[in-house]
Amino acid sequence: MSDSLGELWLRGIAFNAAAPADVLIRLLDEAAGEAGLLMCEGRDLPDAVIDAALRHPVERIRRALARNLHVDPTRLAPLASDPSGLVRAHLARGPRLQPRWVRPLPDGILVTFLTAQEGGEDGRVTEKDIVGELWSSRQVTPSFPRDVAGHDHPALRLYAAFQWQSLTAAQRDALLDDPDPAVREAAGESNRQLDPEAVETKLPSIGSRHAVWMLGTCALSPAVVERCFAANEVRPLARNRHTPADALARLARHPDVEIRRLVATRPDLGPEAAAELRQDPDEEVRMRARLQPSIRTWAEFEAVQSVVNHGRDCTCPITEPATEPSPDWYAACAASEQPVLRRVAARWPGLPAKLVGTLALDDDEEVRIQLACHHPLAPPHLLLDVFVTRPAHRPHLLTLPAFPRTGRTHLIGHPDPEVRALAAADATLPEPPLEDPADAVRRAAAANPTLTPETLETLLTDLRTAEGAATNPSLPVPRMHALLDHCLNGVATPPTSARR
Repeated sequence: MSDSLGELWLRGIAFNAAAPADVLIRLLDEAAGEAGLLMCEGRDLPDAVIDAALRHPVERIRRALARNLHVDPTRLAPLASDPSGLVRAHLARGPRLQPRWVRPLPDGILVTFLTAQEGGEDGRVTEKDIVGELWSSRQVTPSFPRDVAGHDHPALRLYAAFQWQSLTAAQRDALLDDPDPAVREAAGESNRQLDPEAVETKLPSIGSRHAVWMLGTCALSPAVVERCFAANEVRPLARNRHTPADALARLARHPDVEIRRLVATRPDLGPEAAAELRQDPDEEVRMRARLQPSIRTWAEFEAVQSVVNHGRDCTCPITEPATEPSPDWYAACAASEQPVLRRVAARWPGLPAKLVGTLALDDDEEVRIQLACHHPLAPPHLLLDVFVTRPAHRPHLLTLPAFPRTGRTHLIGHPDPEVRALAAADATLPEPPLEDPADAVRRAAAANPTLTPETLETLLTDLRTAEGAATNPSLPVPRMHALLDHCLNGVATPPTSARR
């Protein structure tokens, strides 16, 4: 047998859904090479395999497990204090191929990271490096700062102090009077974000990165606003919730159409400015301004922004919002004559089943796309339709529990090989297309559980189908062990009795 066949067998068994724990544990052997790493990172694992990987002496195994998307993150908690800083950093960074639904880390892991005094025994990274990875990973829920603002550990209260505008007024007052001097200092510095005069004093030169952040986030004095208009640096003002009403009215008449688009849906836009924008020369501005009467809170504004600022093939991460509009508002959006508001409703996972059924038949394609990608009750046939027609969403749709695993055989002649591969895996397909010209289709066909043991034995010896055959859940467990014996120990792999 060639080495190439052995590699294909290893990769196939690593992702065989029927492989028991004792088979998968053998792939943690260094002789399994990349297959063991791919397995630790890329699939759900039985508890026994997780336990073996958590205590594995080879750091690469633990690093791969740290980036696993499929394992319950509470099971990965020991990696937050792993002897290797790189393992900790991988857990903080999150999965390599982040799904659209961003899975937050449990509070216990976040607390471990934020209270760590060192970055691991190997000294290759610092605790600050690890926390930096955490912030960029989107694995921290927006509610976490509020949850830890009163924590016993000062490091967590310090973290909350740096997330000032997400806290309640009572929490801010408590941190300003915190017993820990470092927390008090950070709270006092953060509190200046809401003091226009203090912001004016500390504002760096207009155009610098920090200035852009301050202008888009902090309370602004009239003098700072005038400096922005004089320097034509007004885009941050259009996004800033603290922008004064008179400046907002000026932005609504700004010659740059992008600025007018940015302010057209703001809940604090005055009625006169909103009426003007509904007559704007730009169709996009007019459309957004028509939505504005339905937007009365910043939570509603953010929900609308998540649609109007993205196209139908957007695959941006789906994260938990800082605040959620009311169910009644979403229900009103679902019944709206405005397609954009129906798209907003379709994105809310809590939309009732009756409204889901209505939106699944909506005339607007983007409403149906948003529903398929966001709602757990979206009908399976809709998920399949979107998979076929909108390739950008395919990786995400395949992760959804409701995605149909059968009823796809009518797609076996589709011109797109990715669609044919989906059909080739359908267990109700009478004859999987093992000779299809596309590698992905042959691989999916070879993994079809309807294949006989005799056919599987033939496919295992063909480089074009060996990996798919090794992934096939119908492959007997003793045969999996025999293949591993050959790959890991160099022993012969006699054919099964089916081939004798």
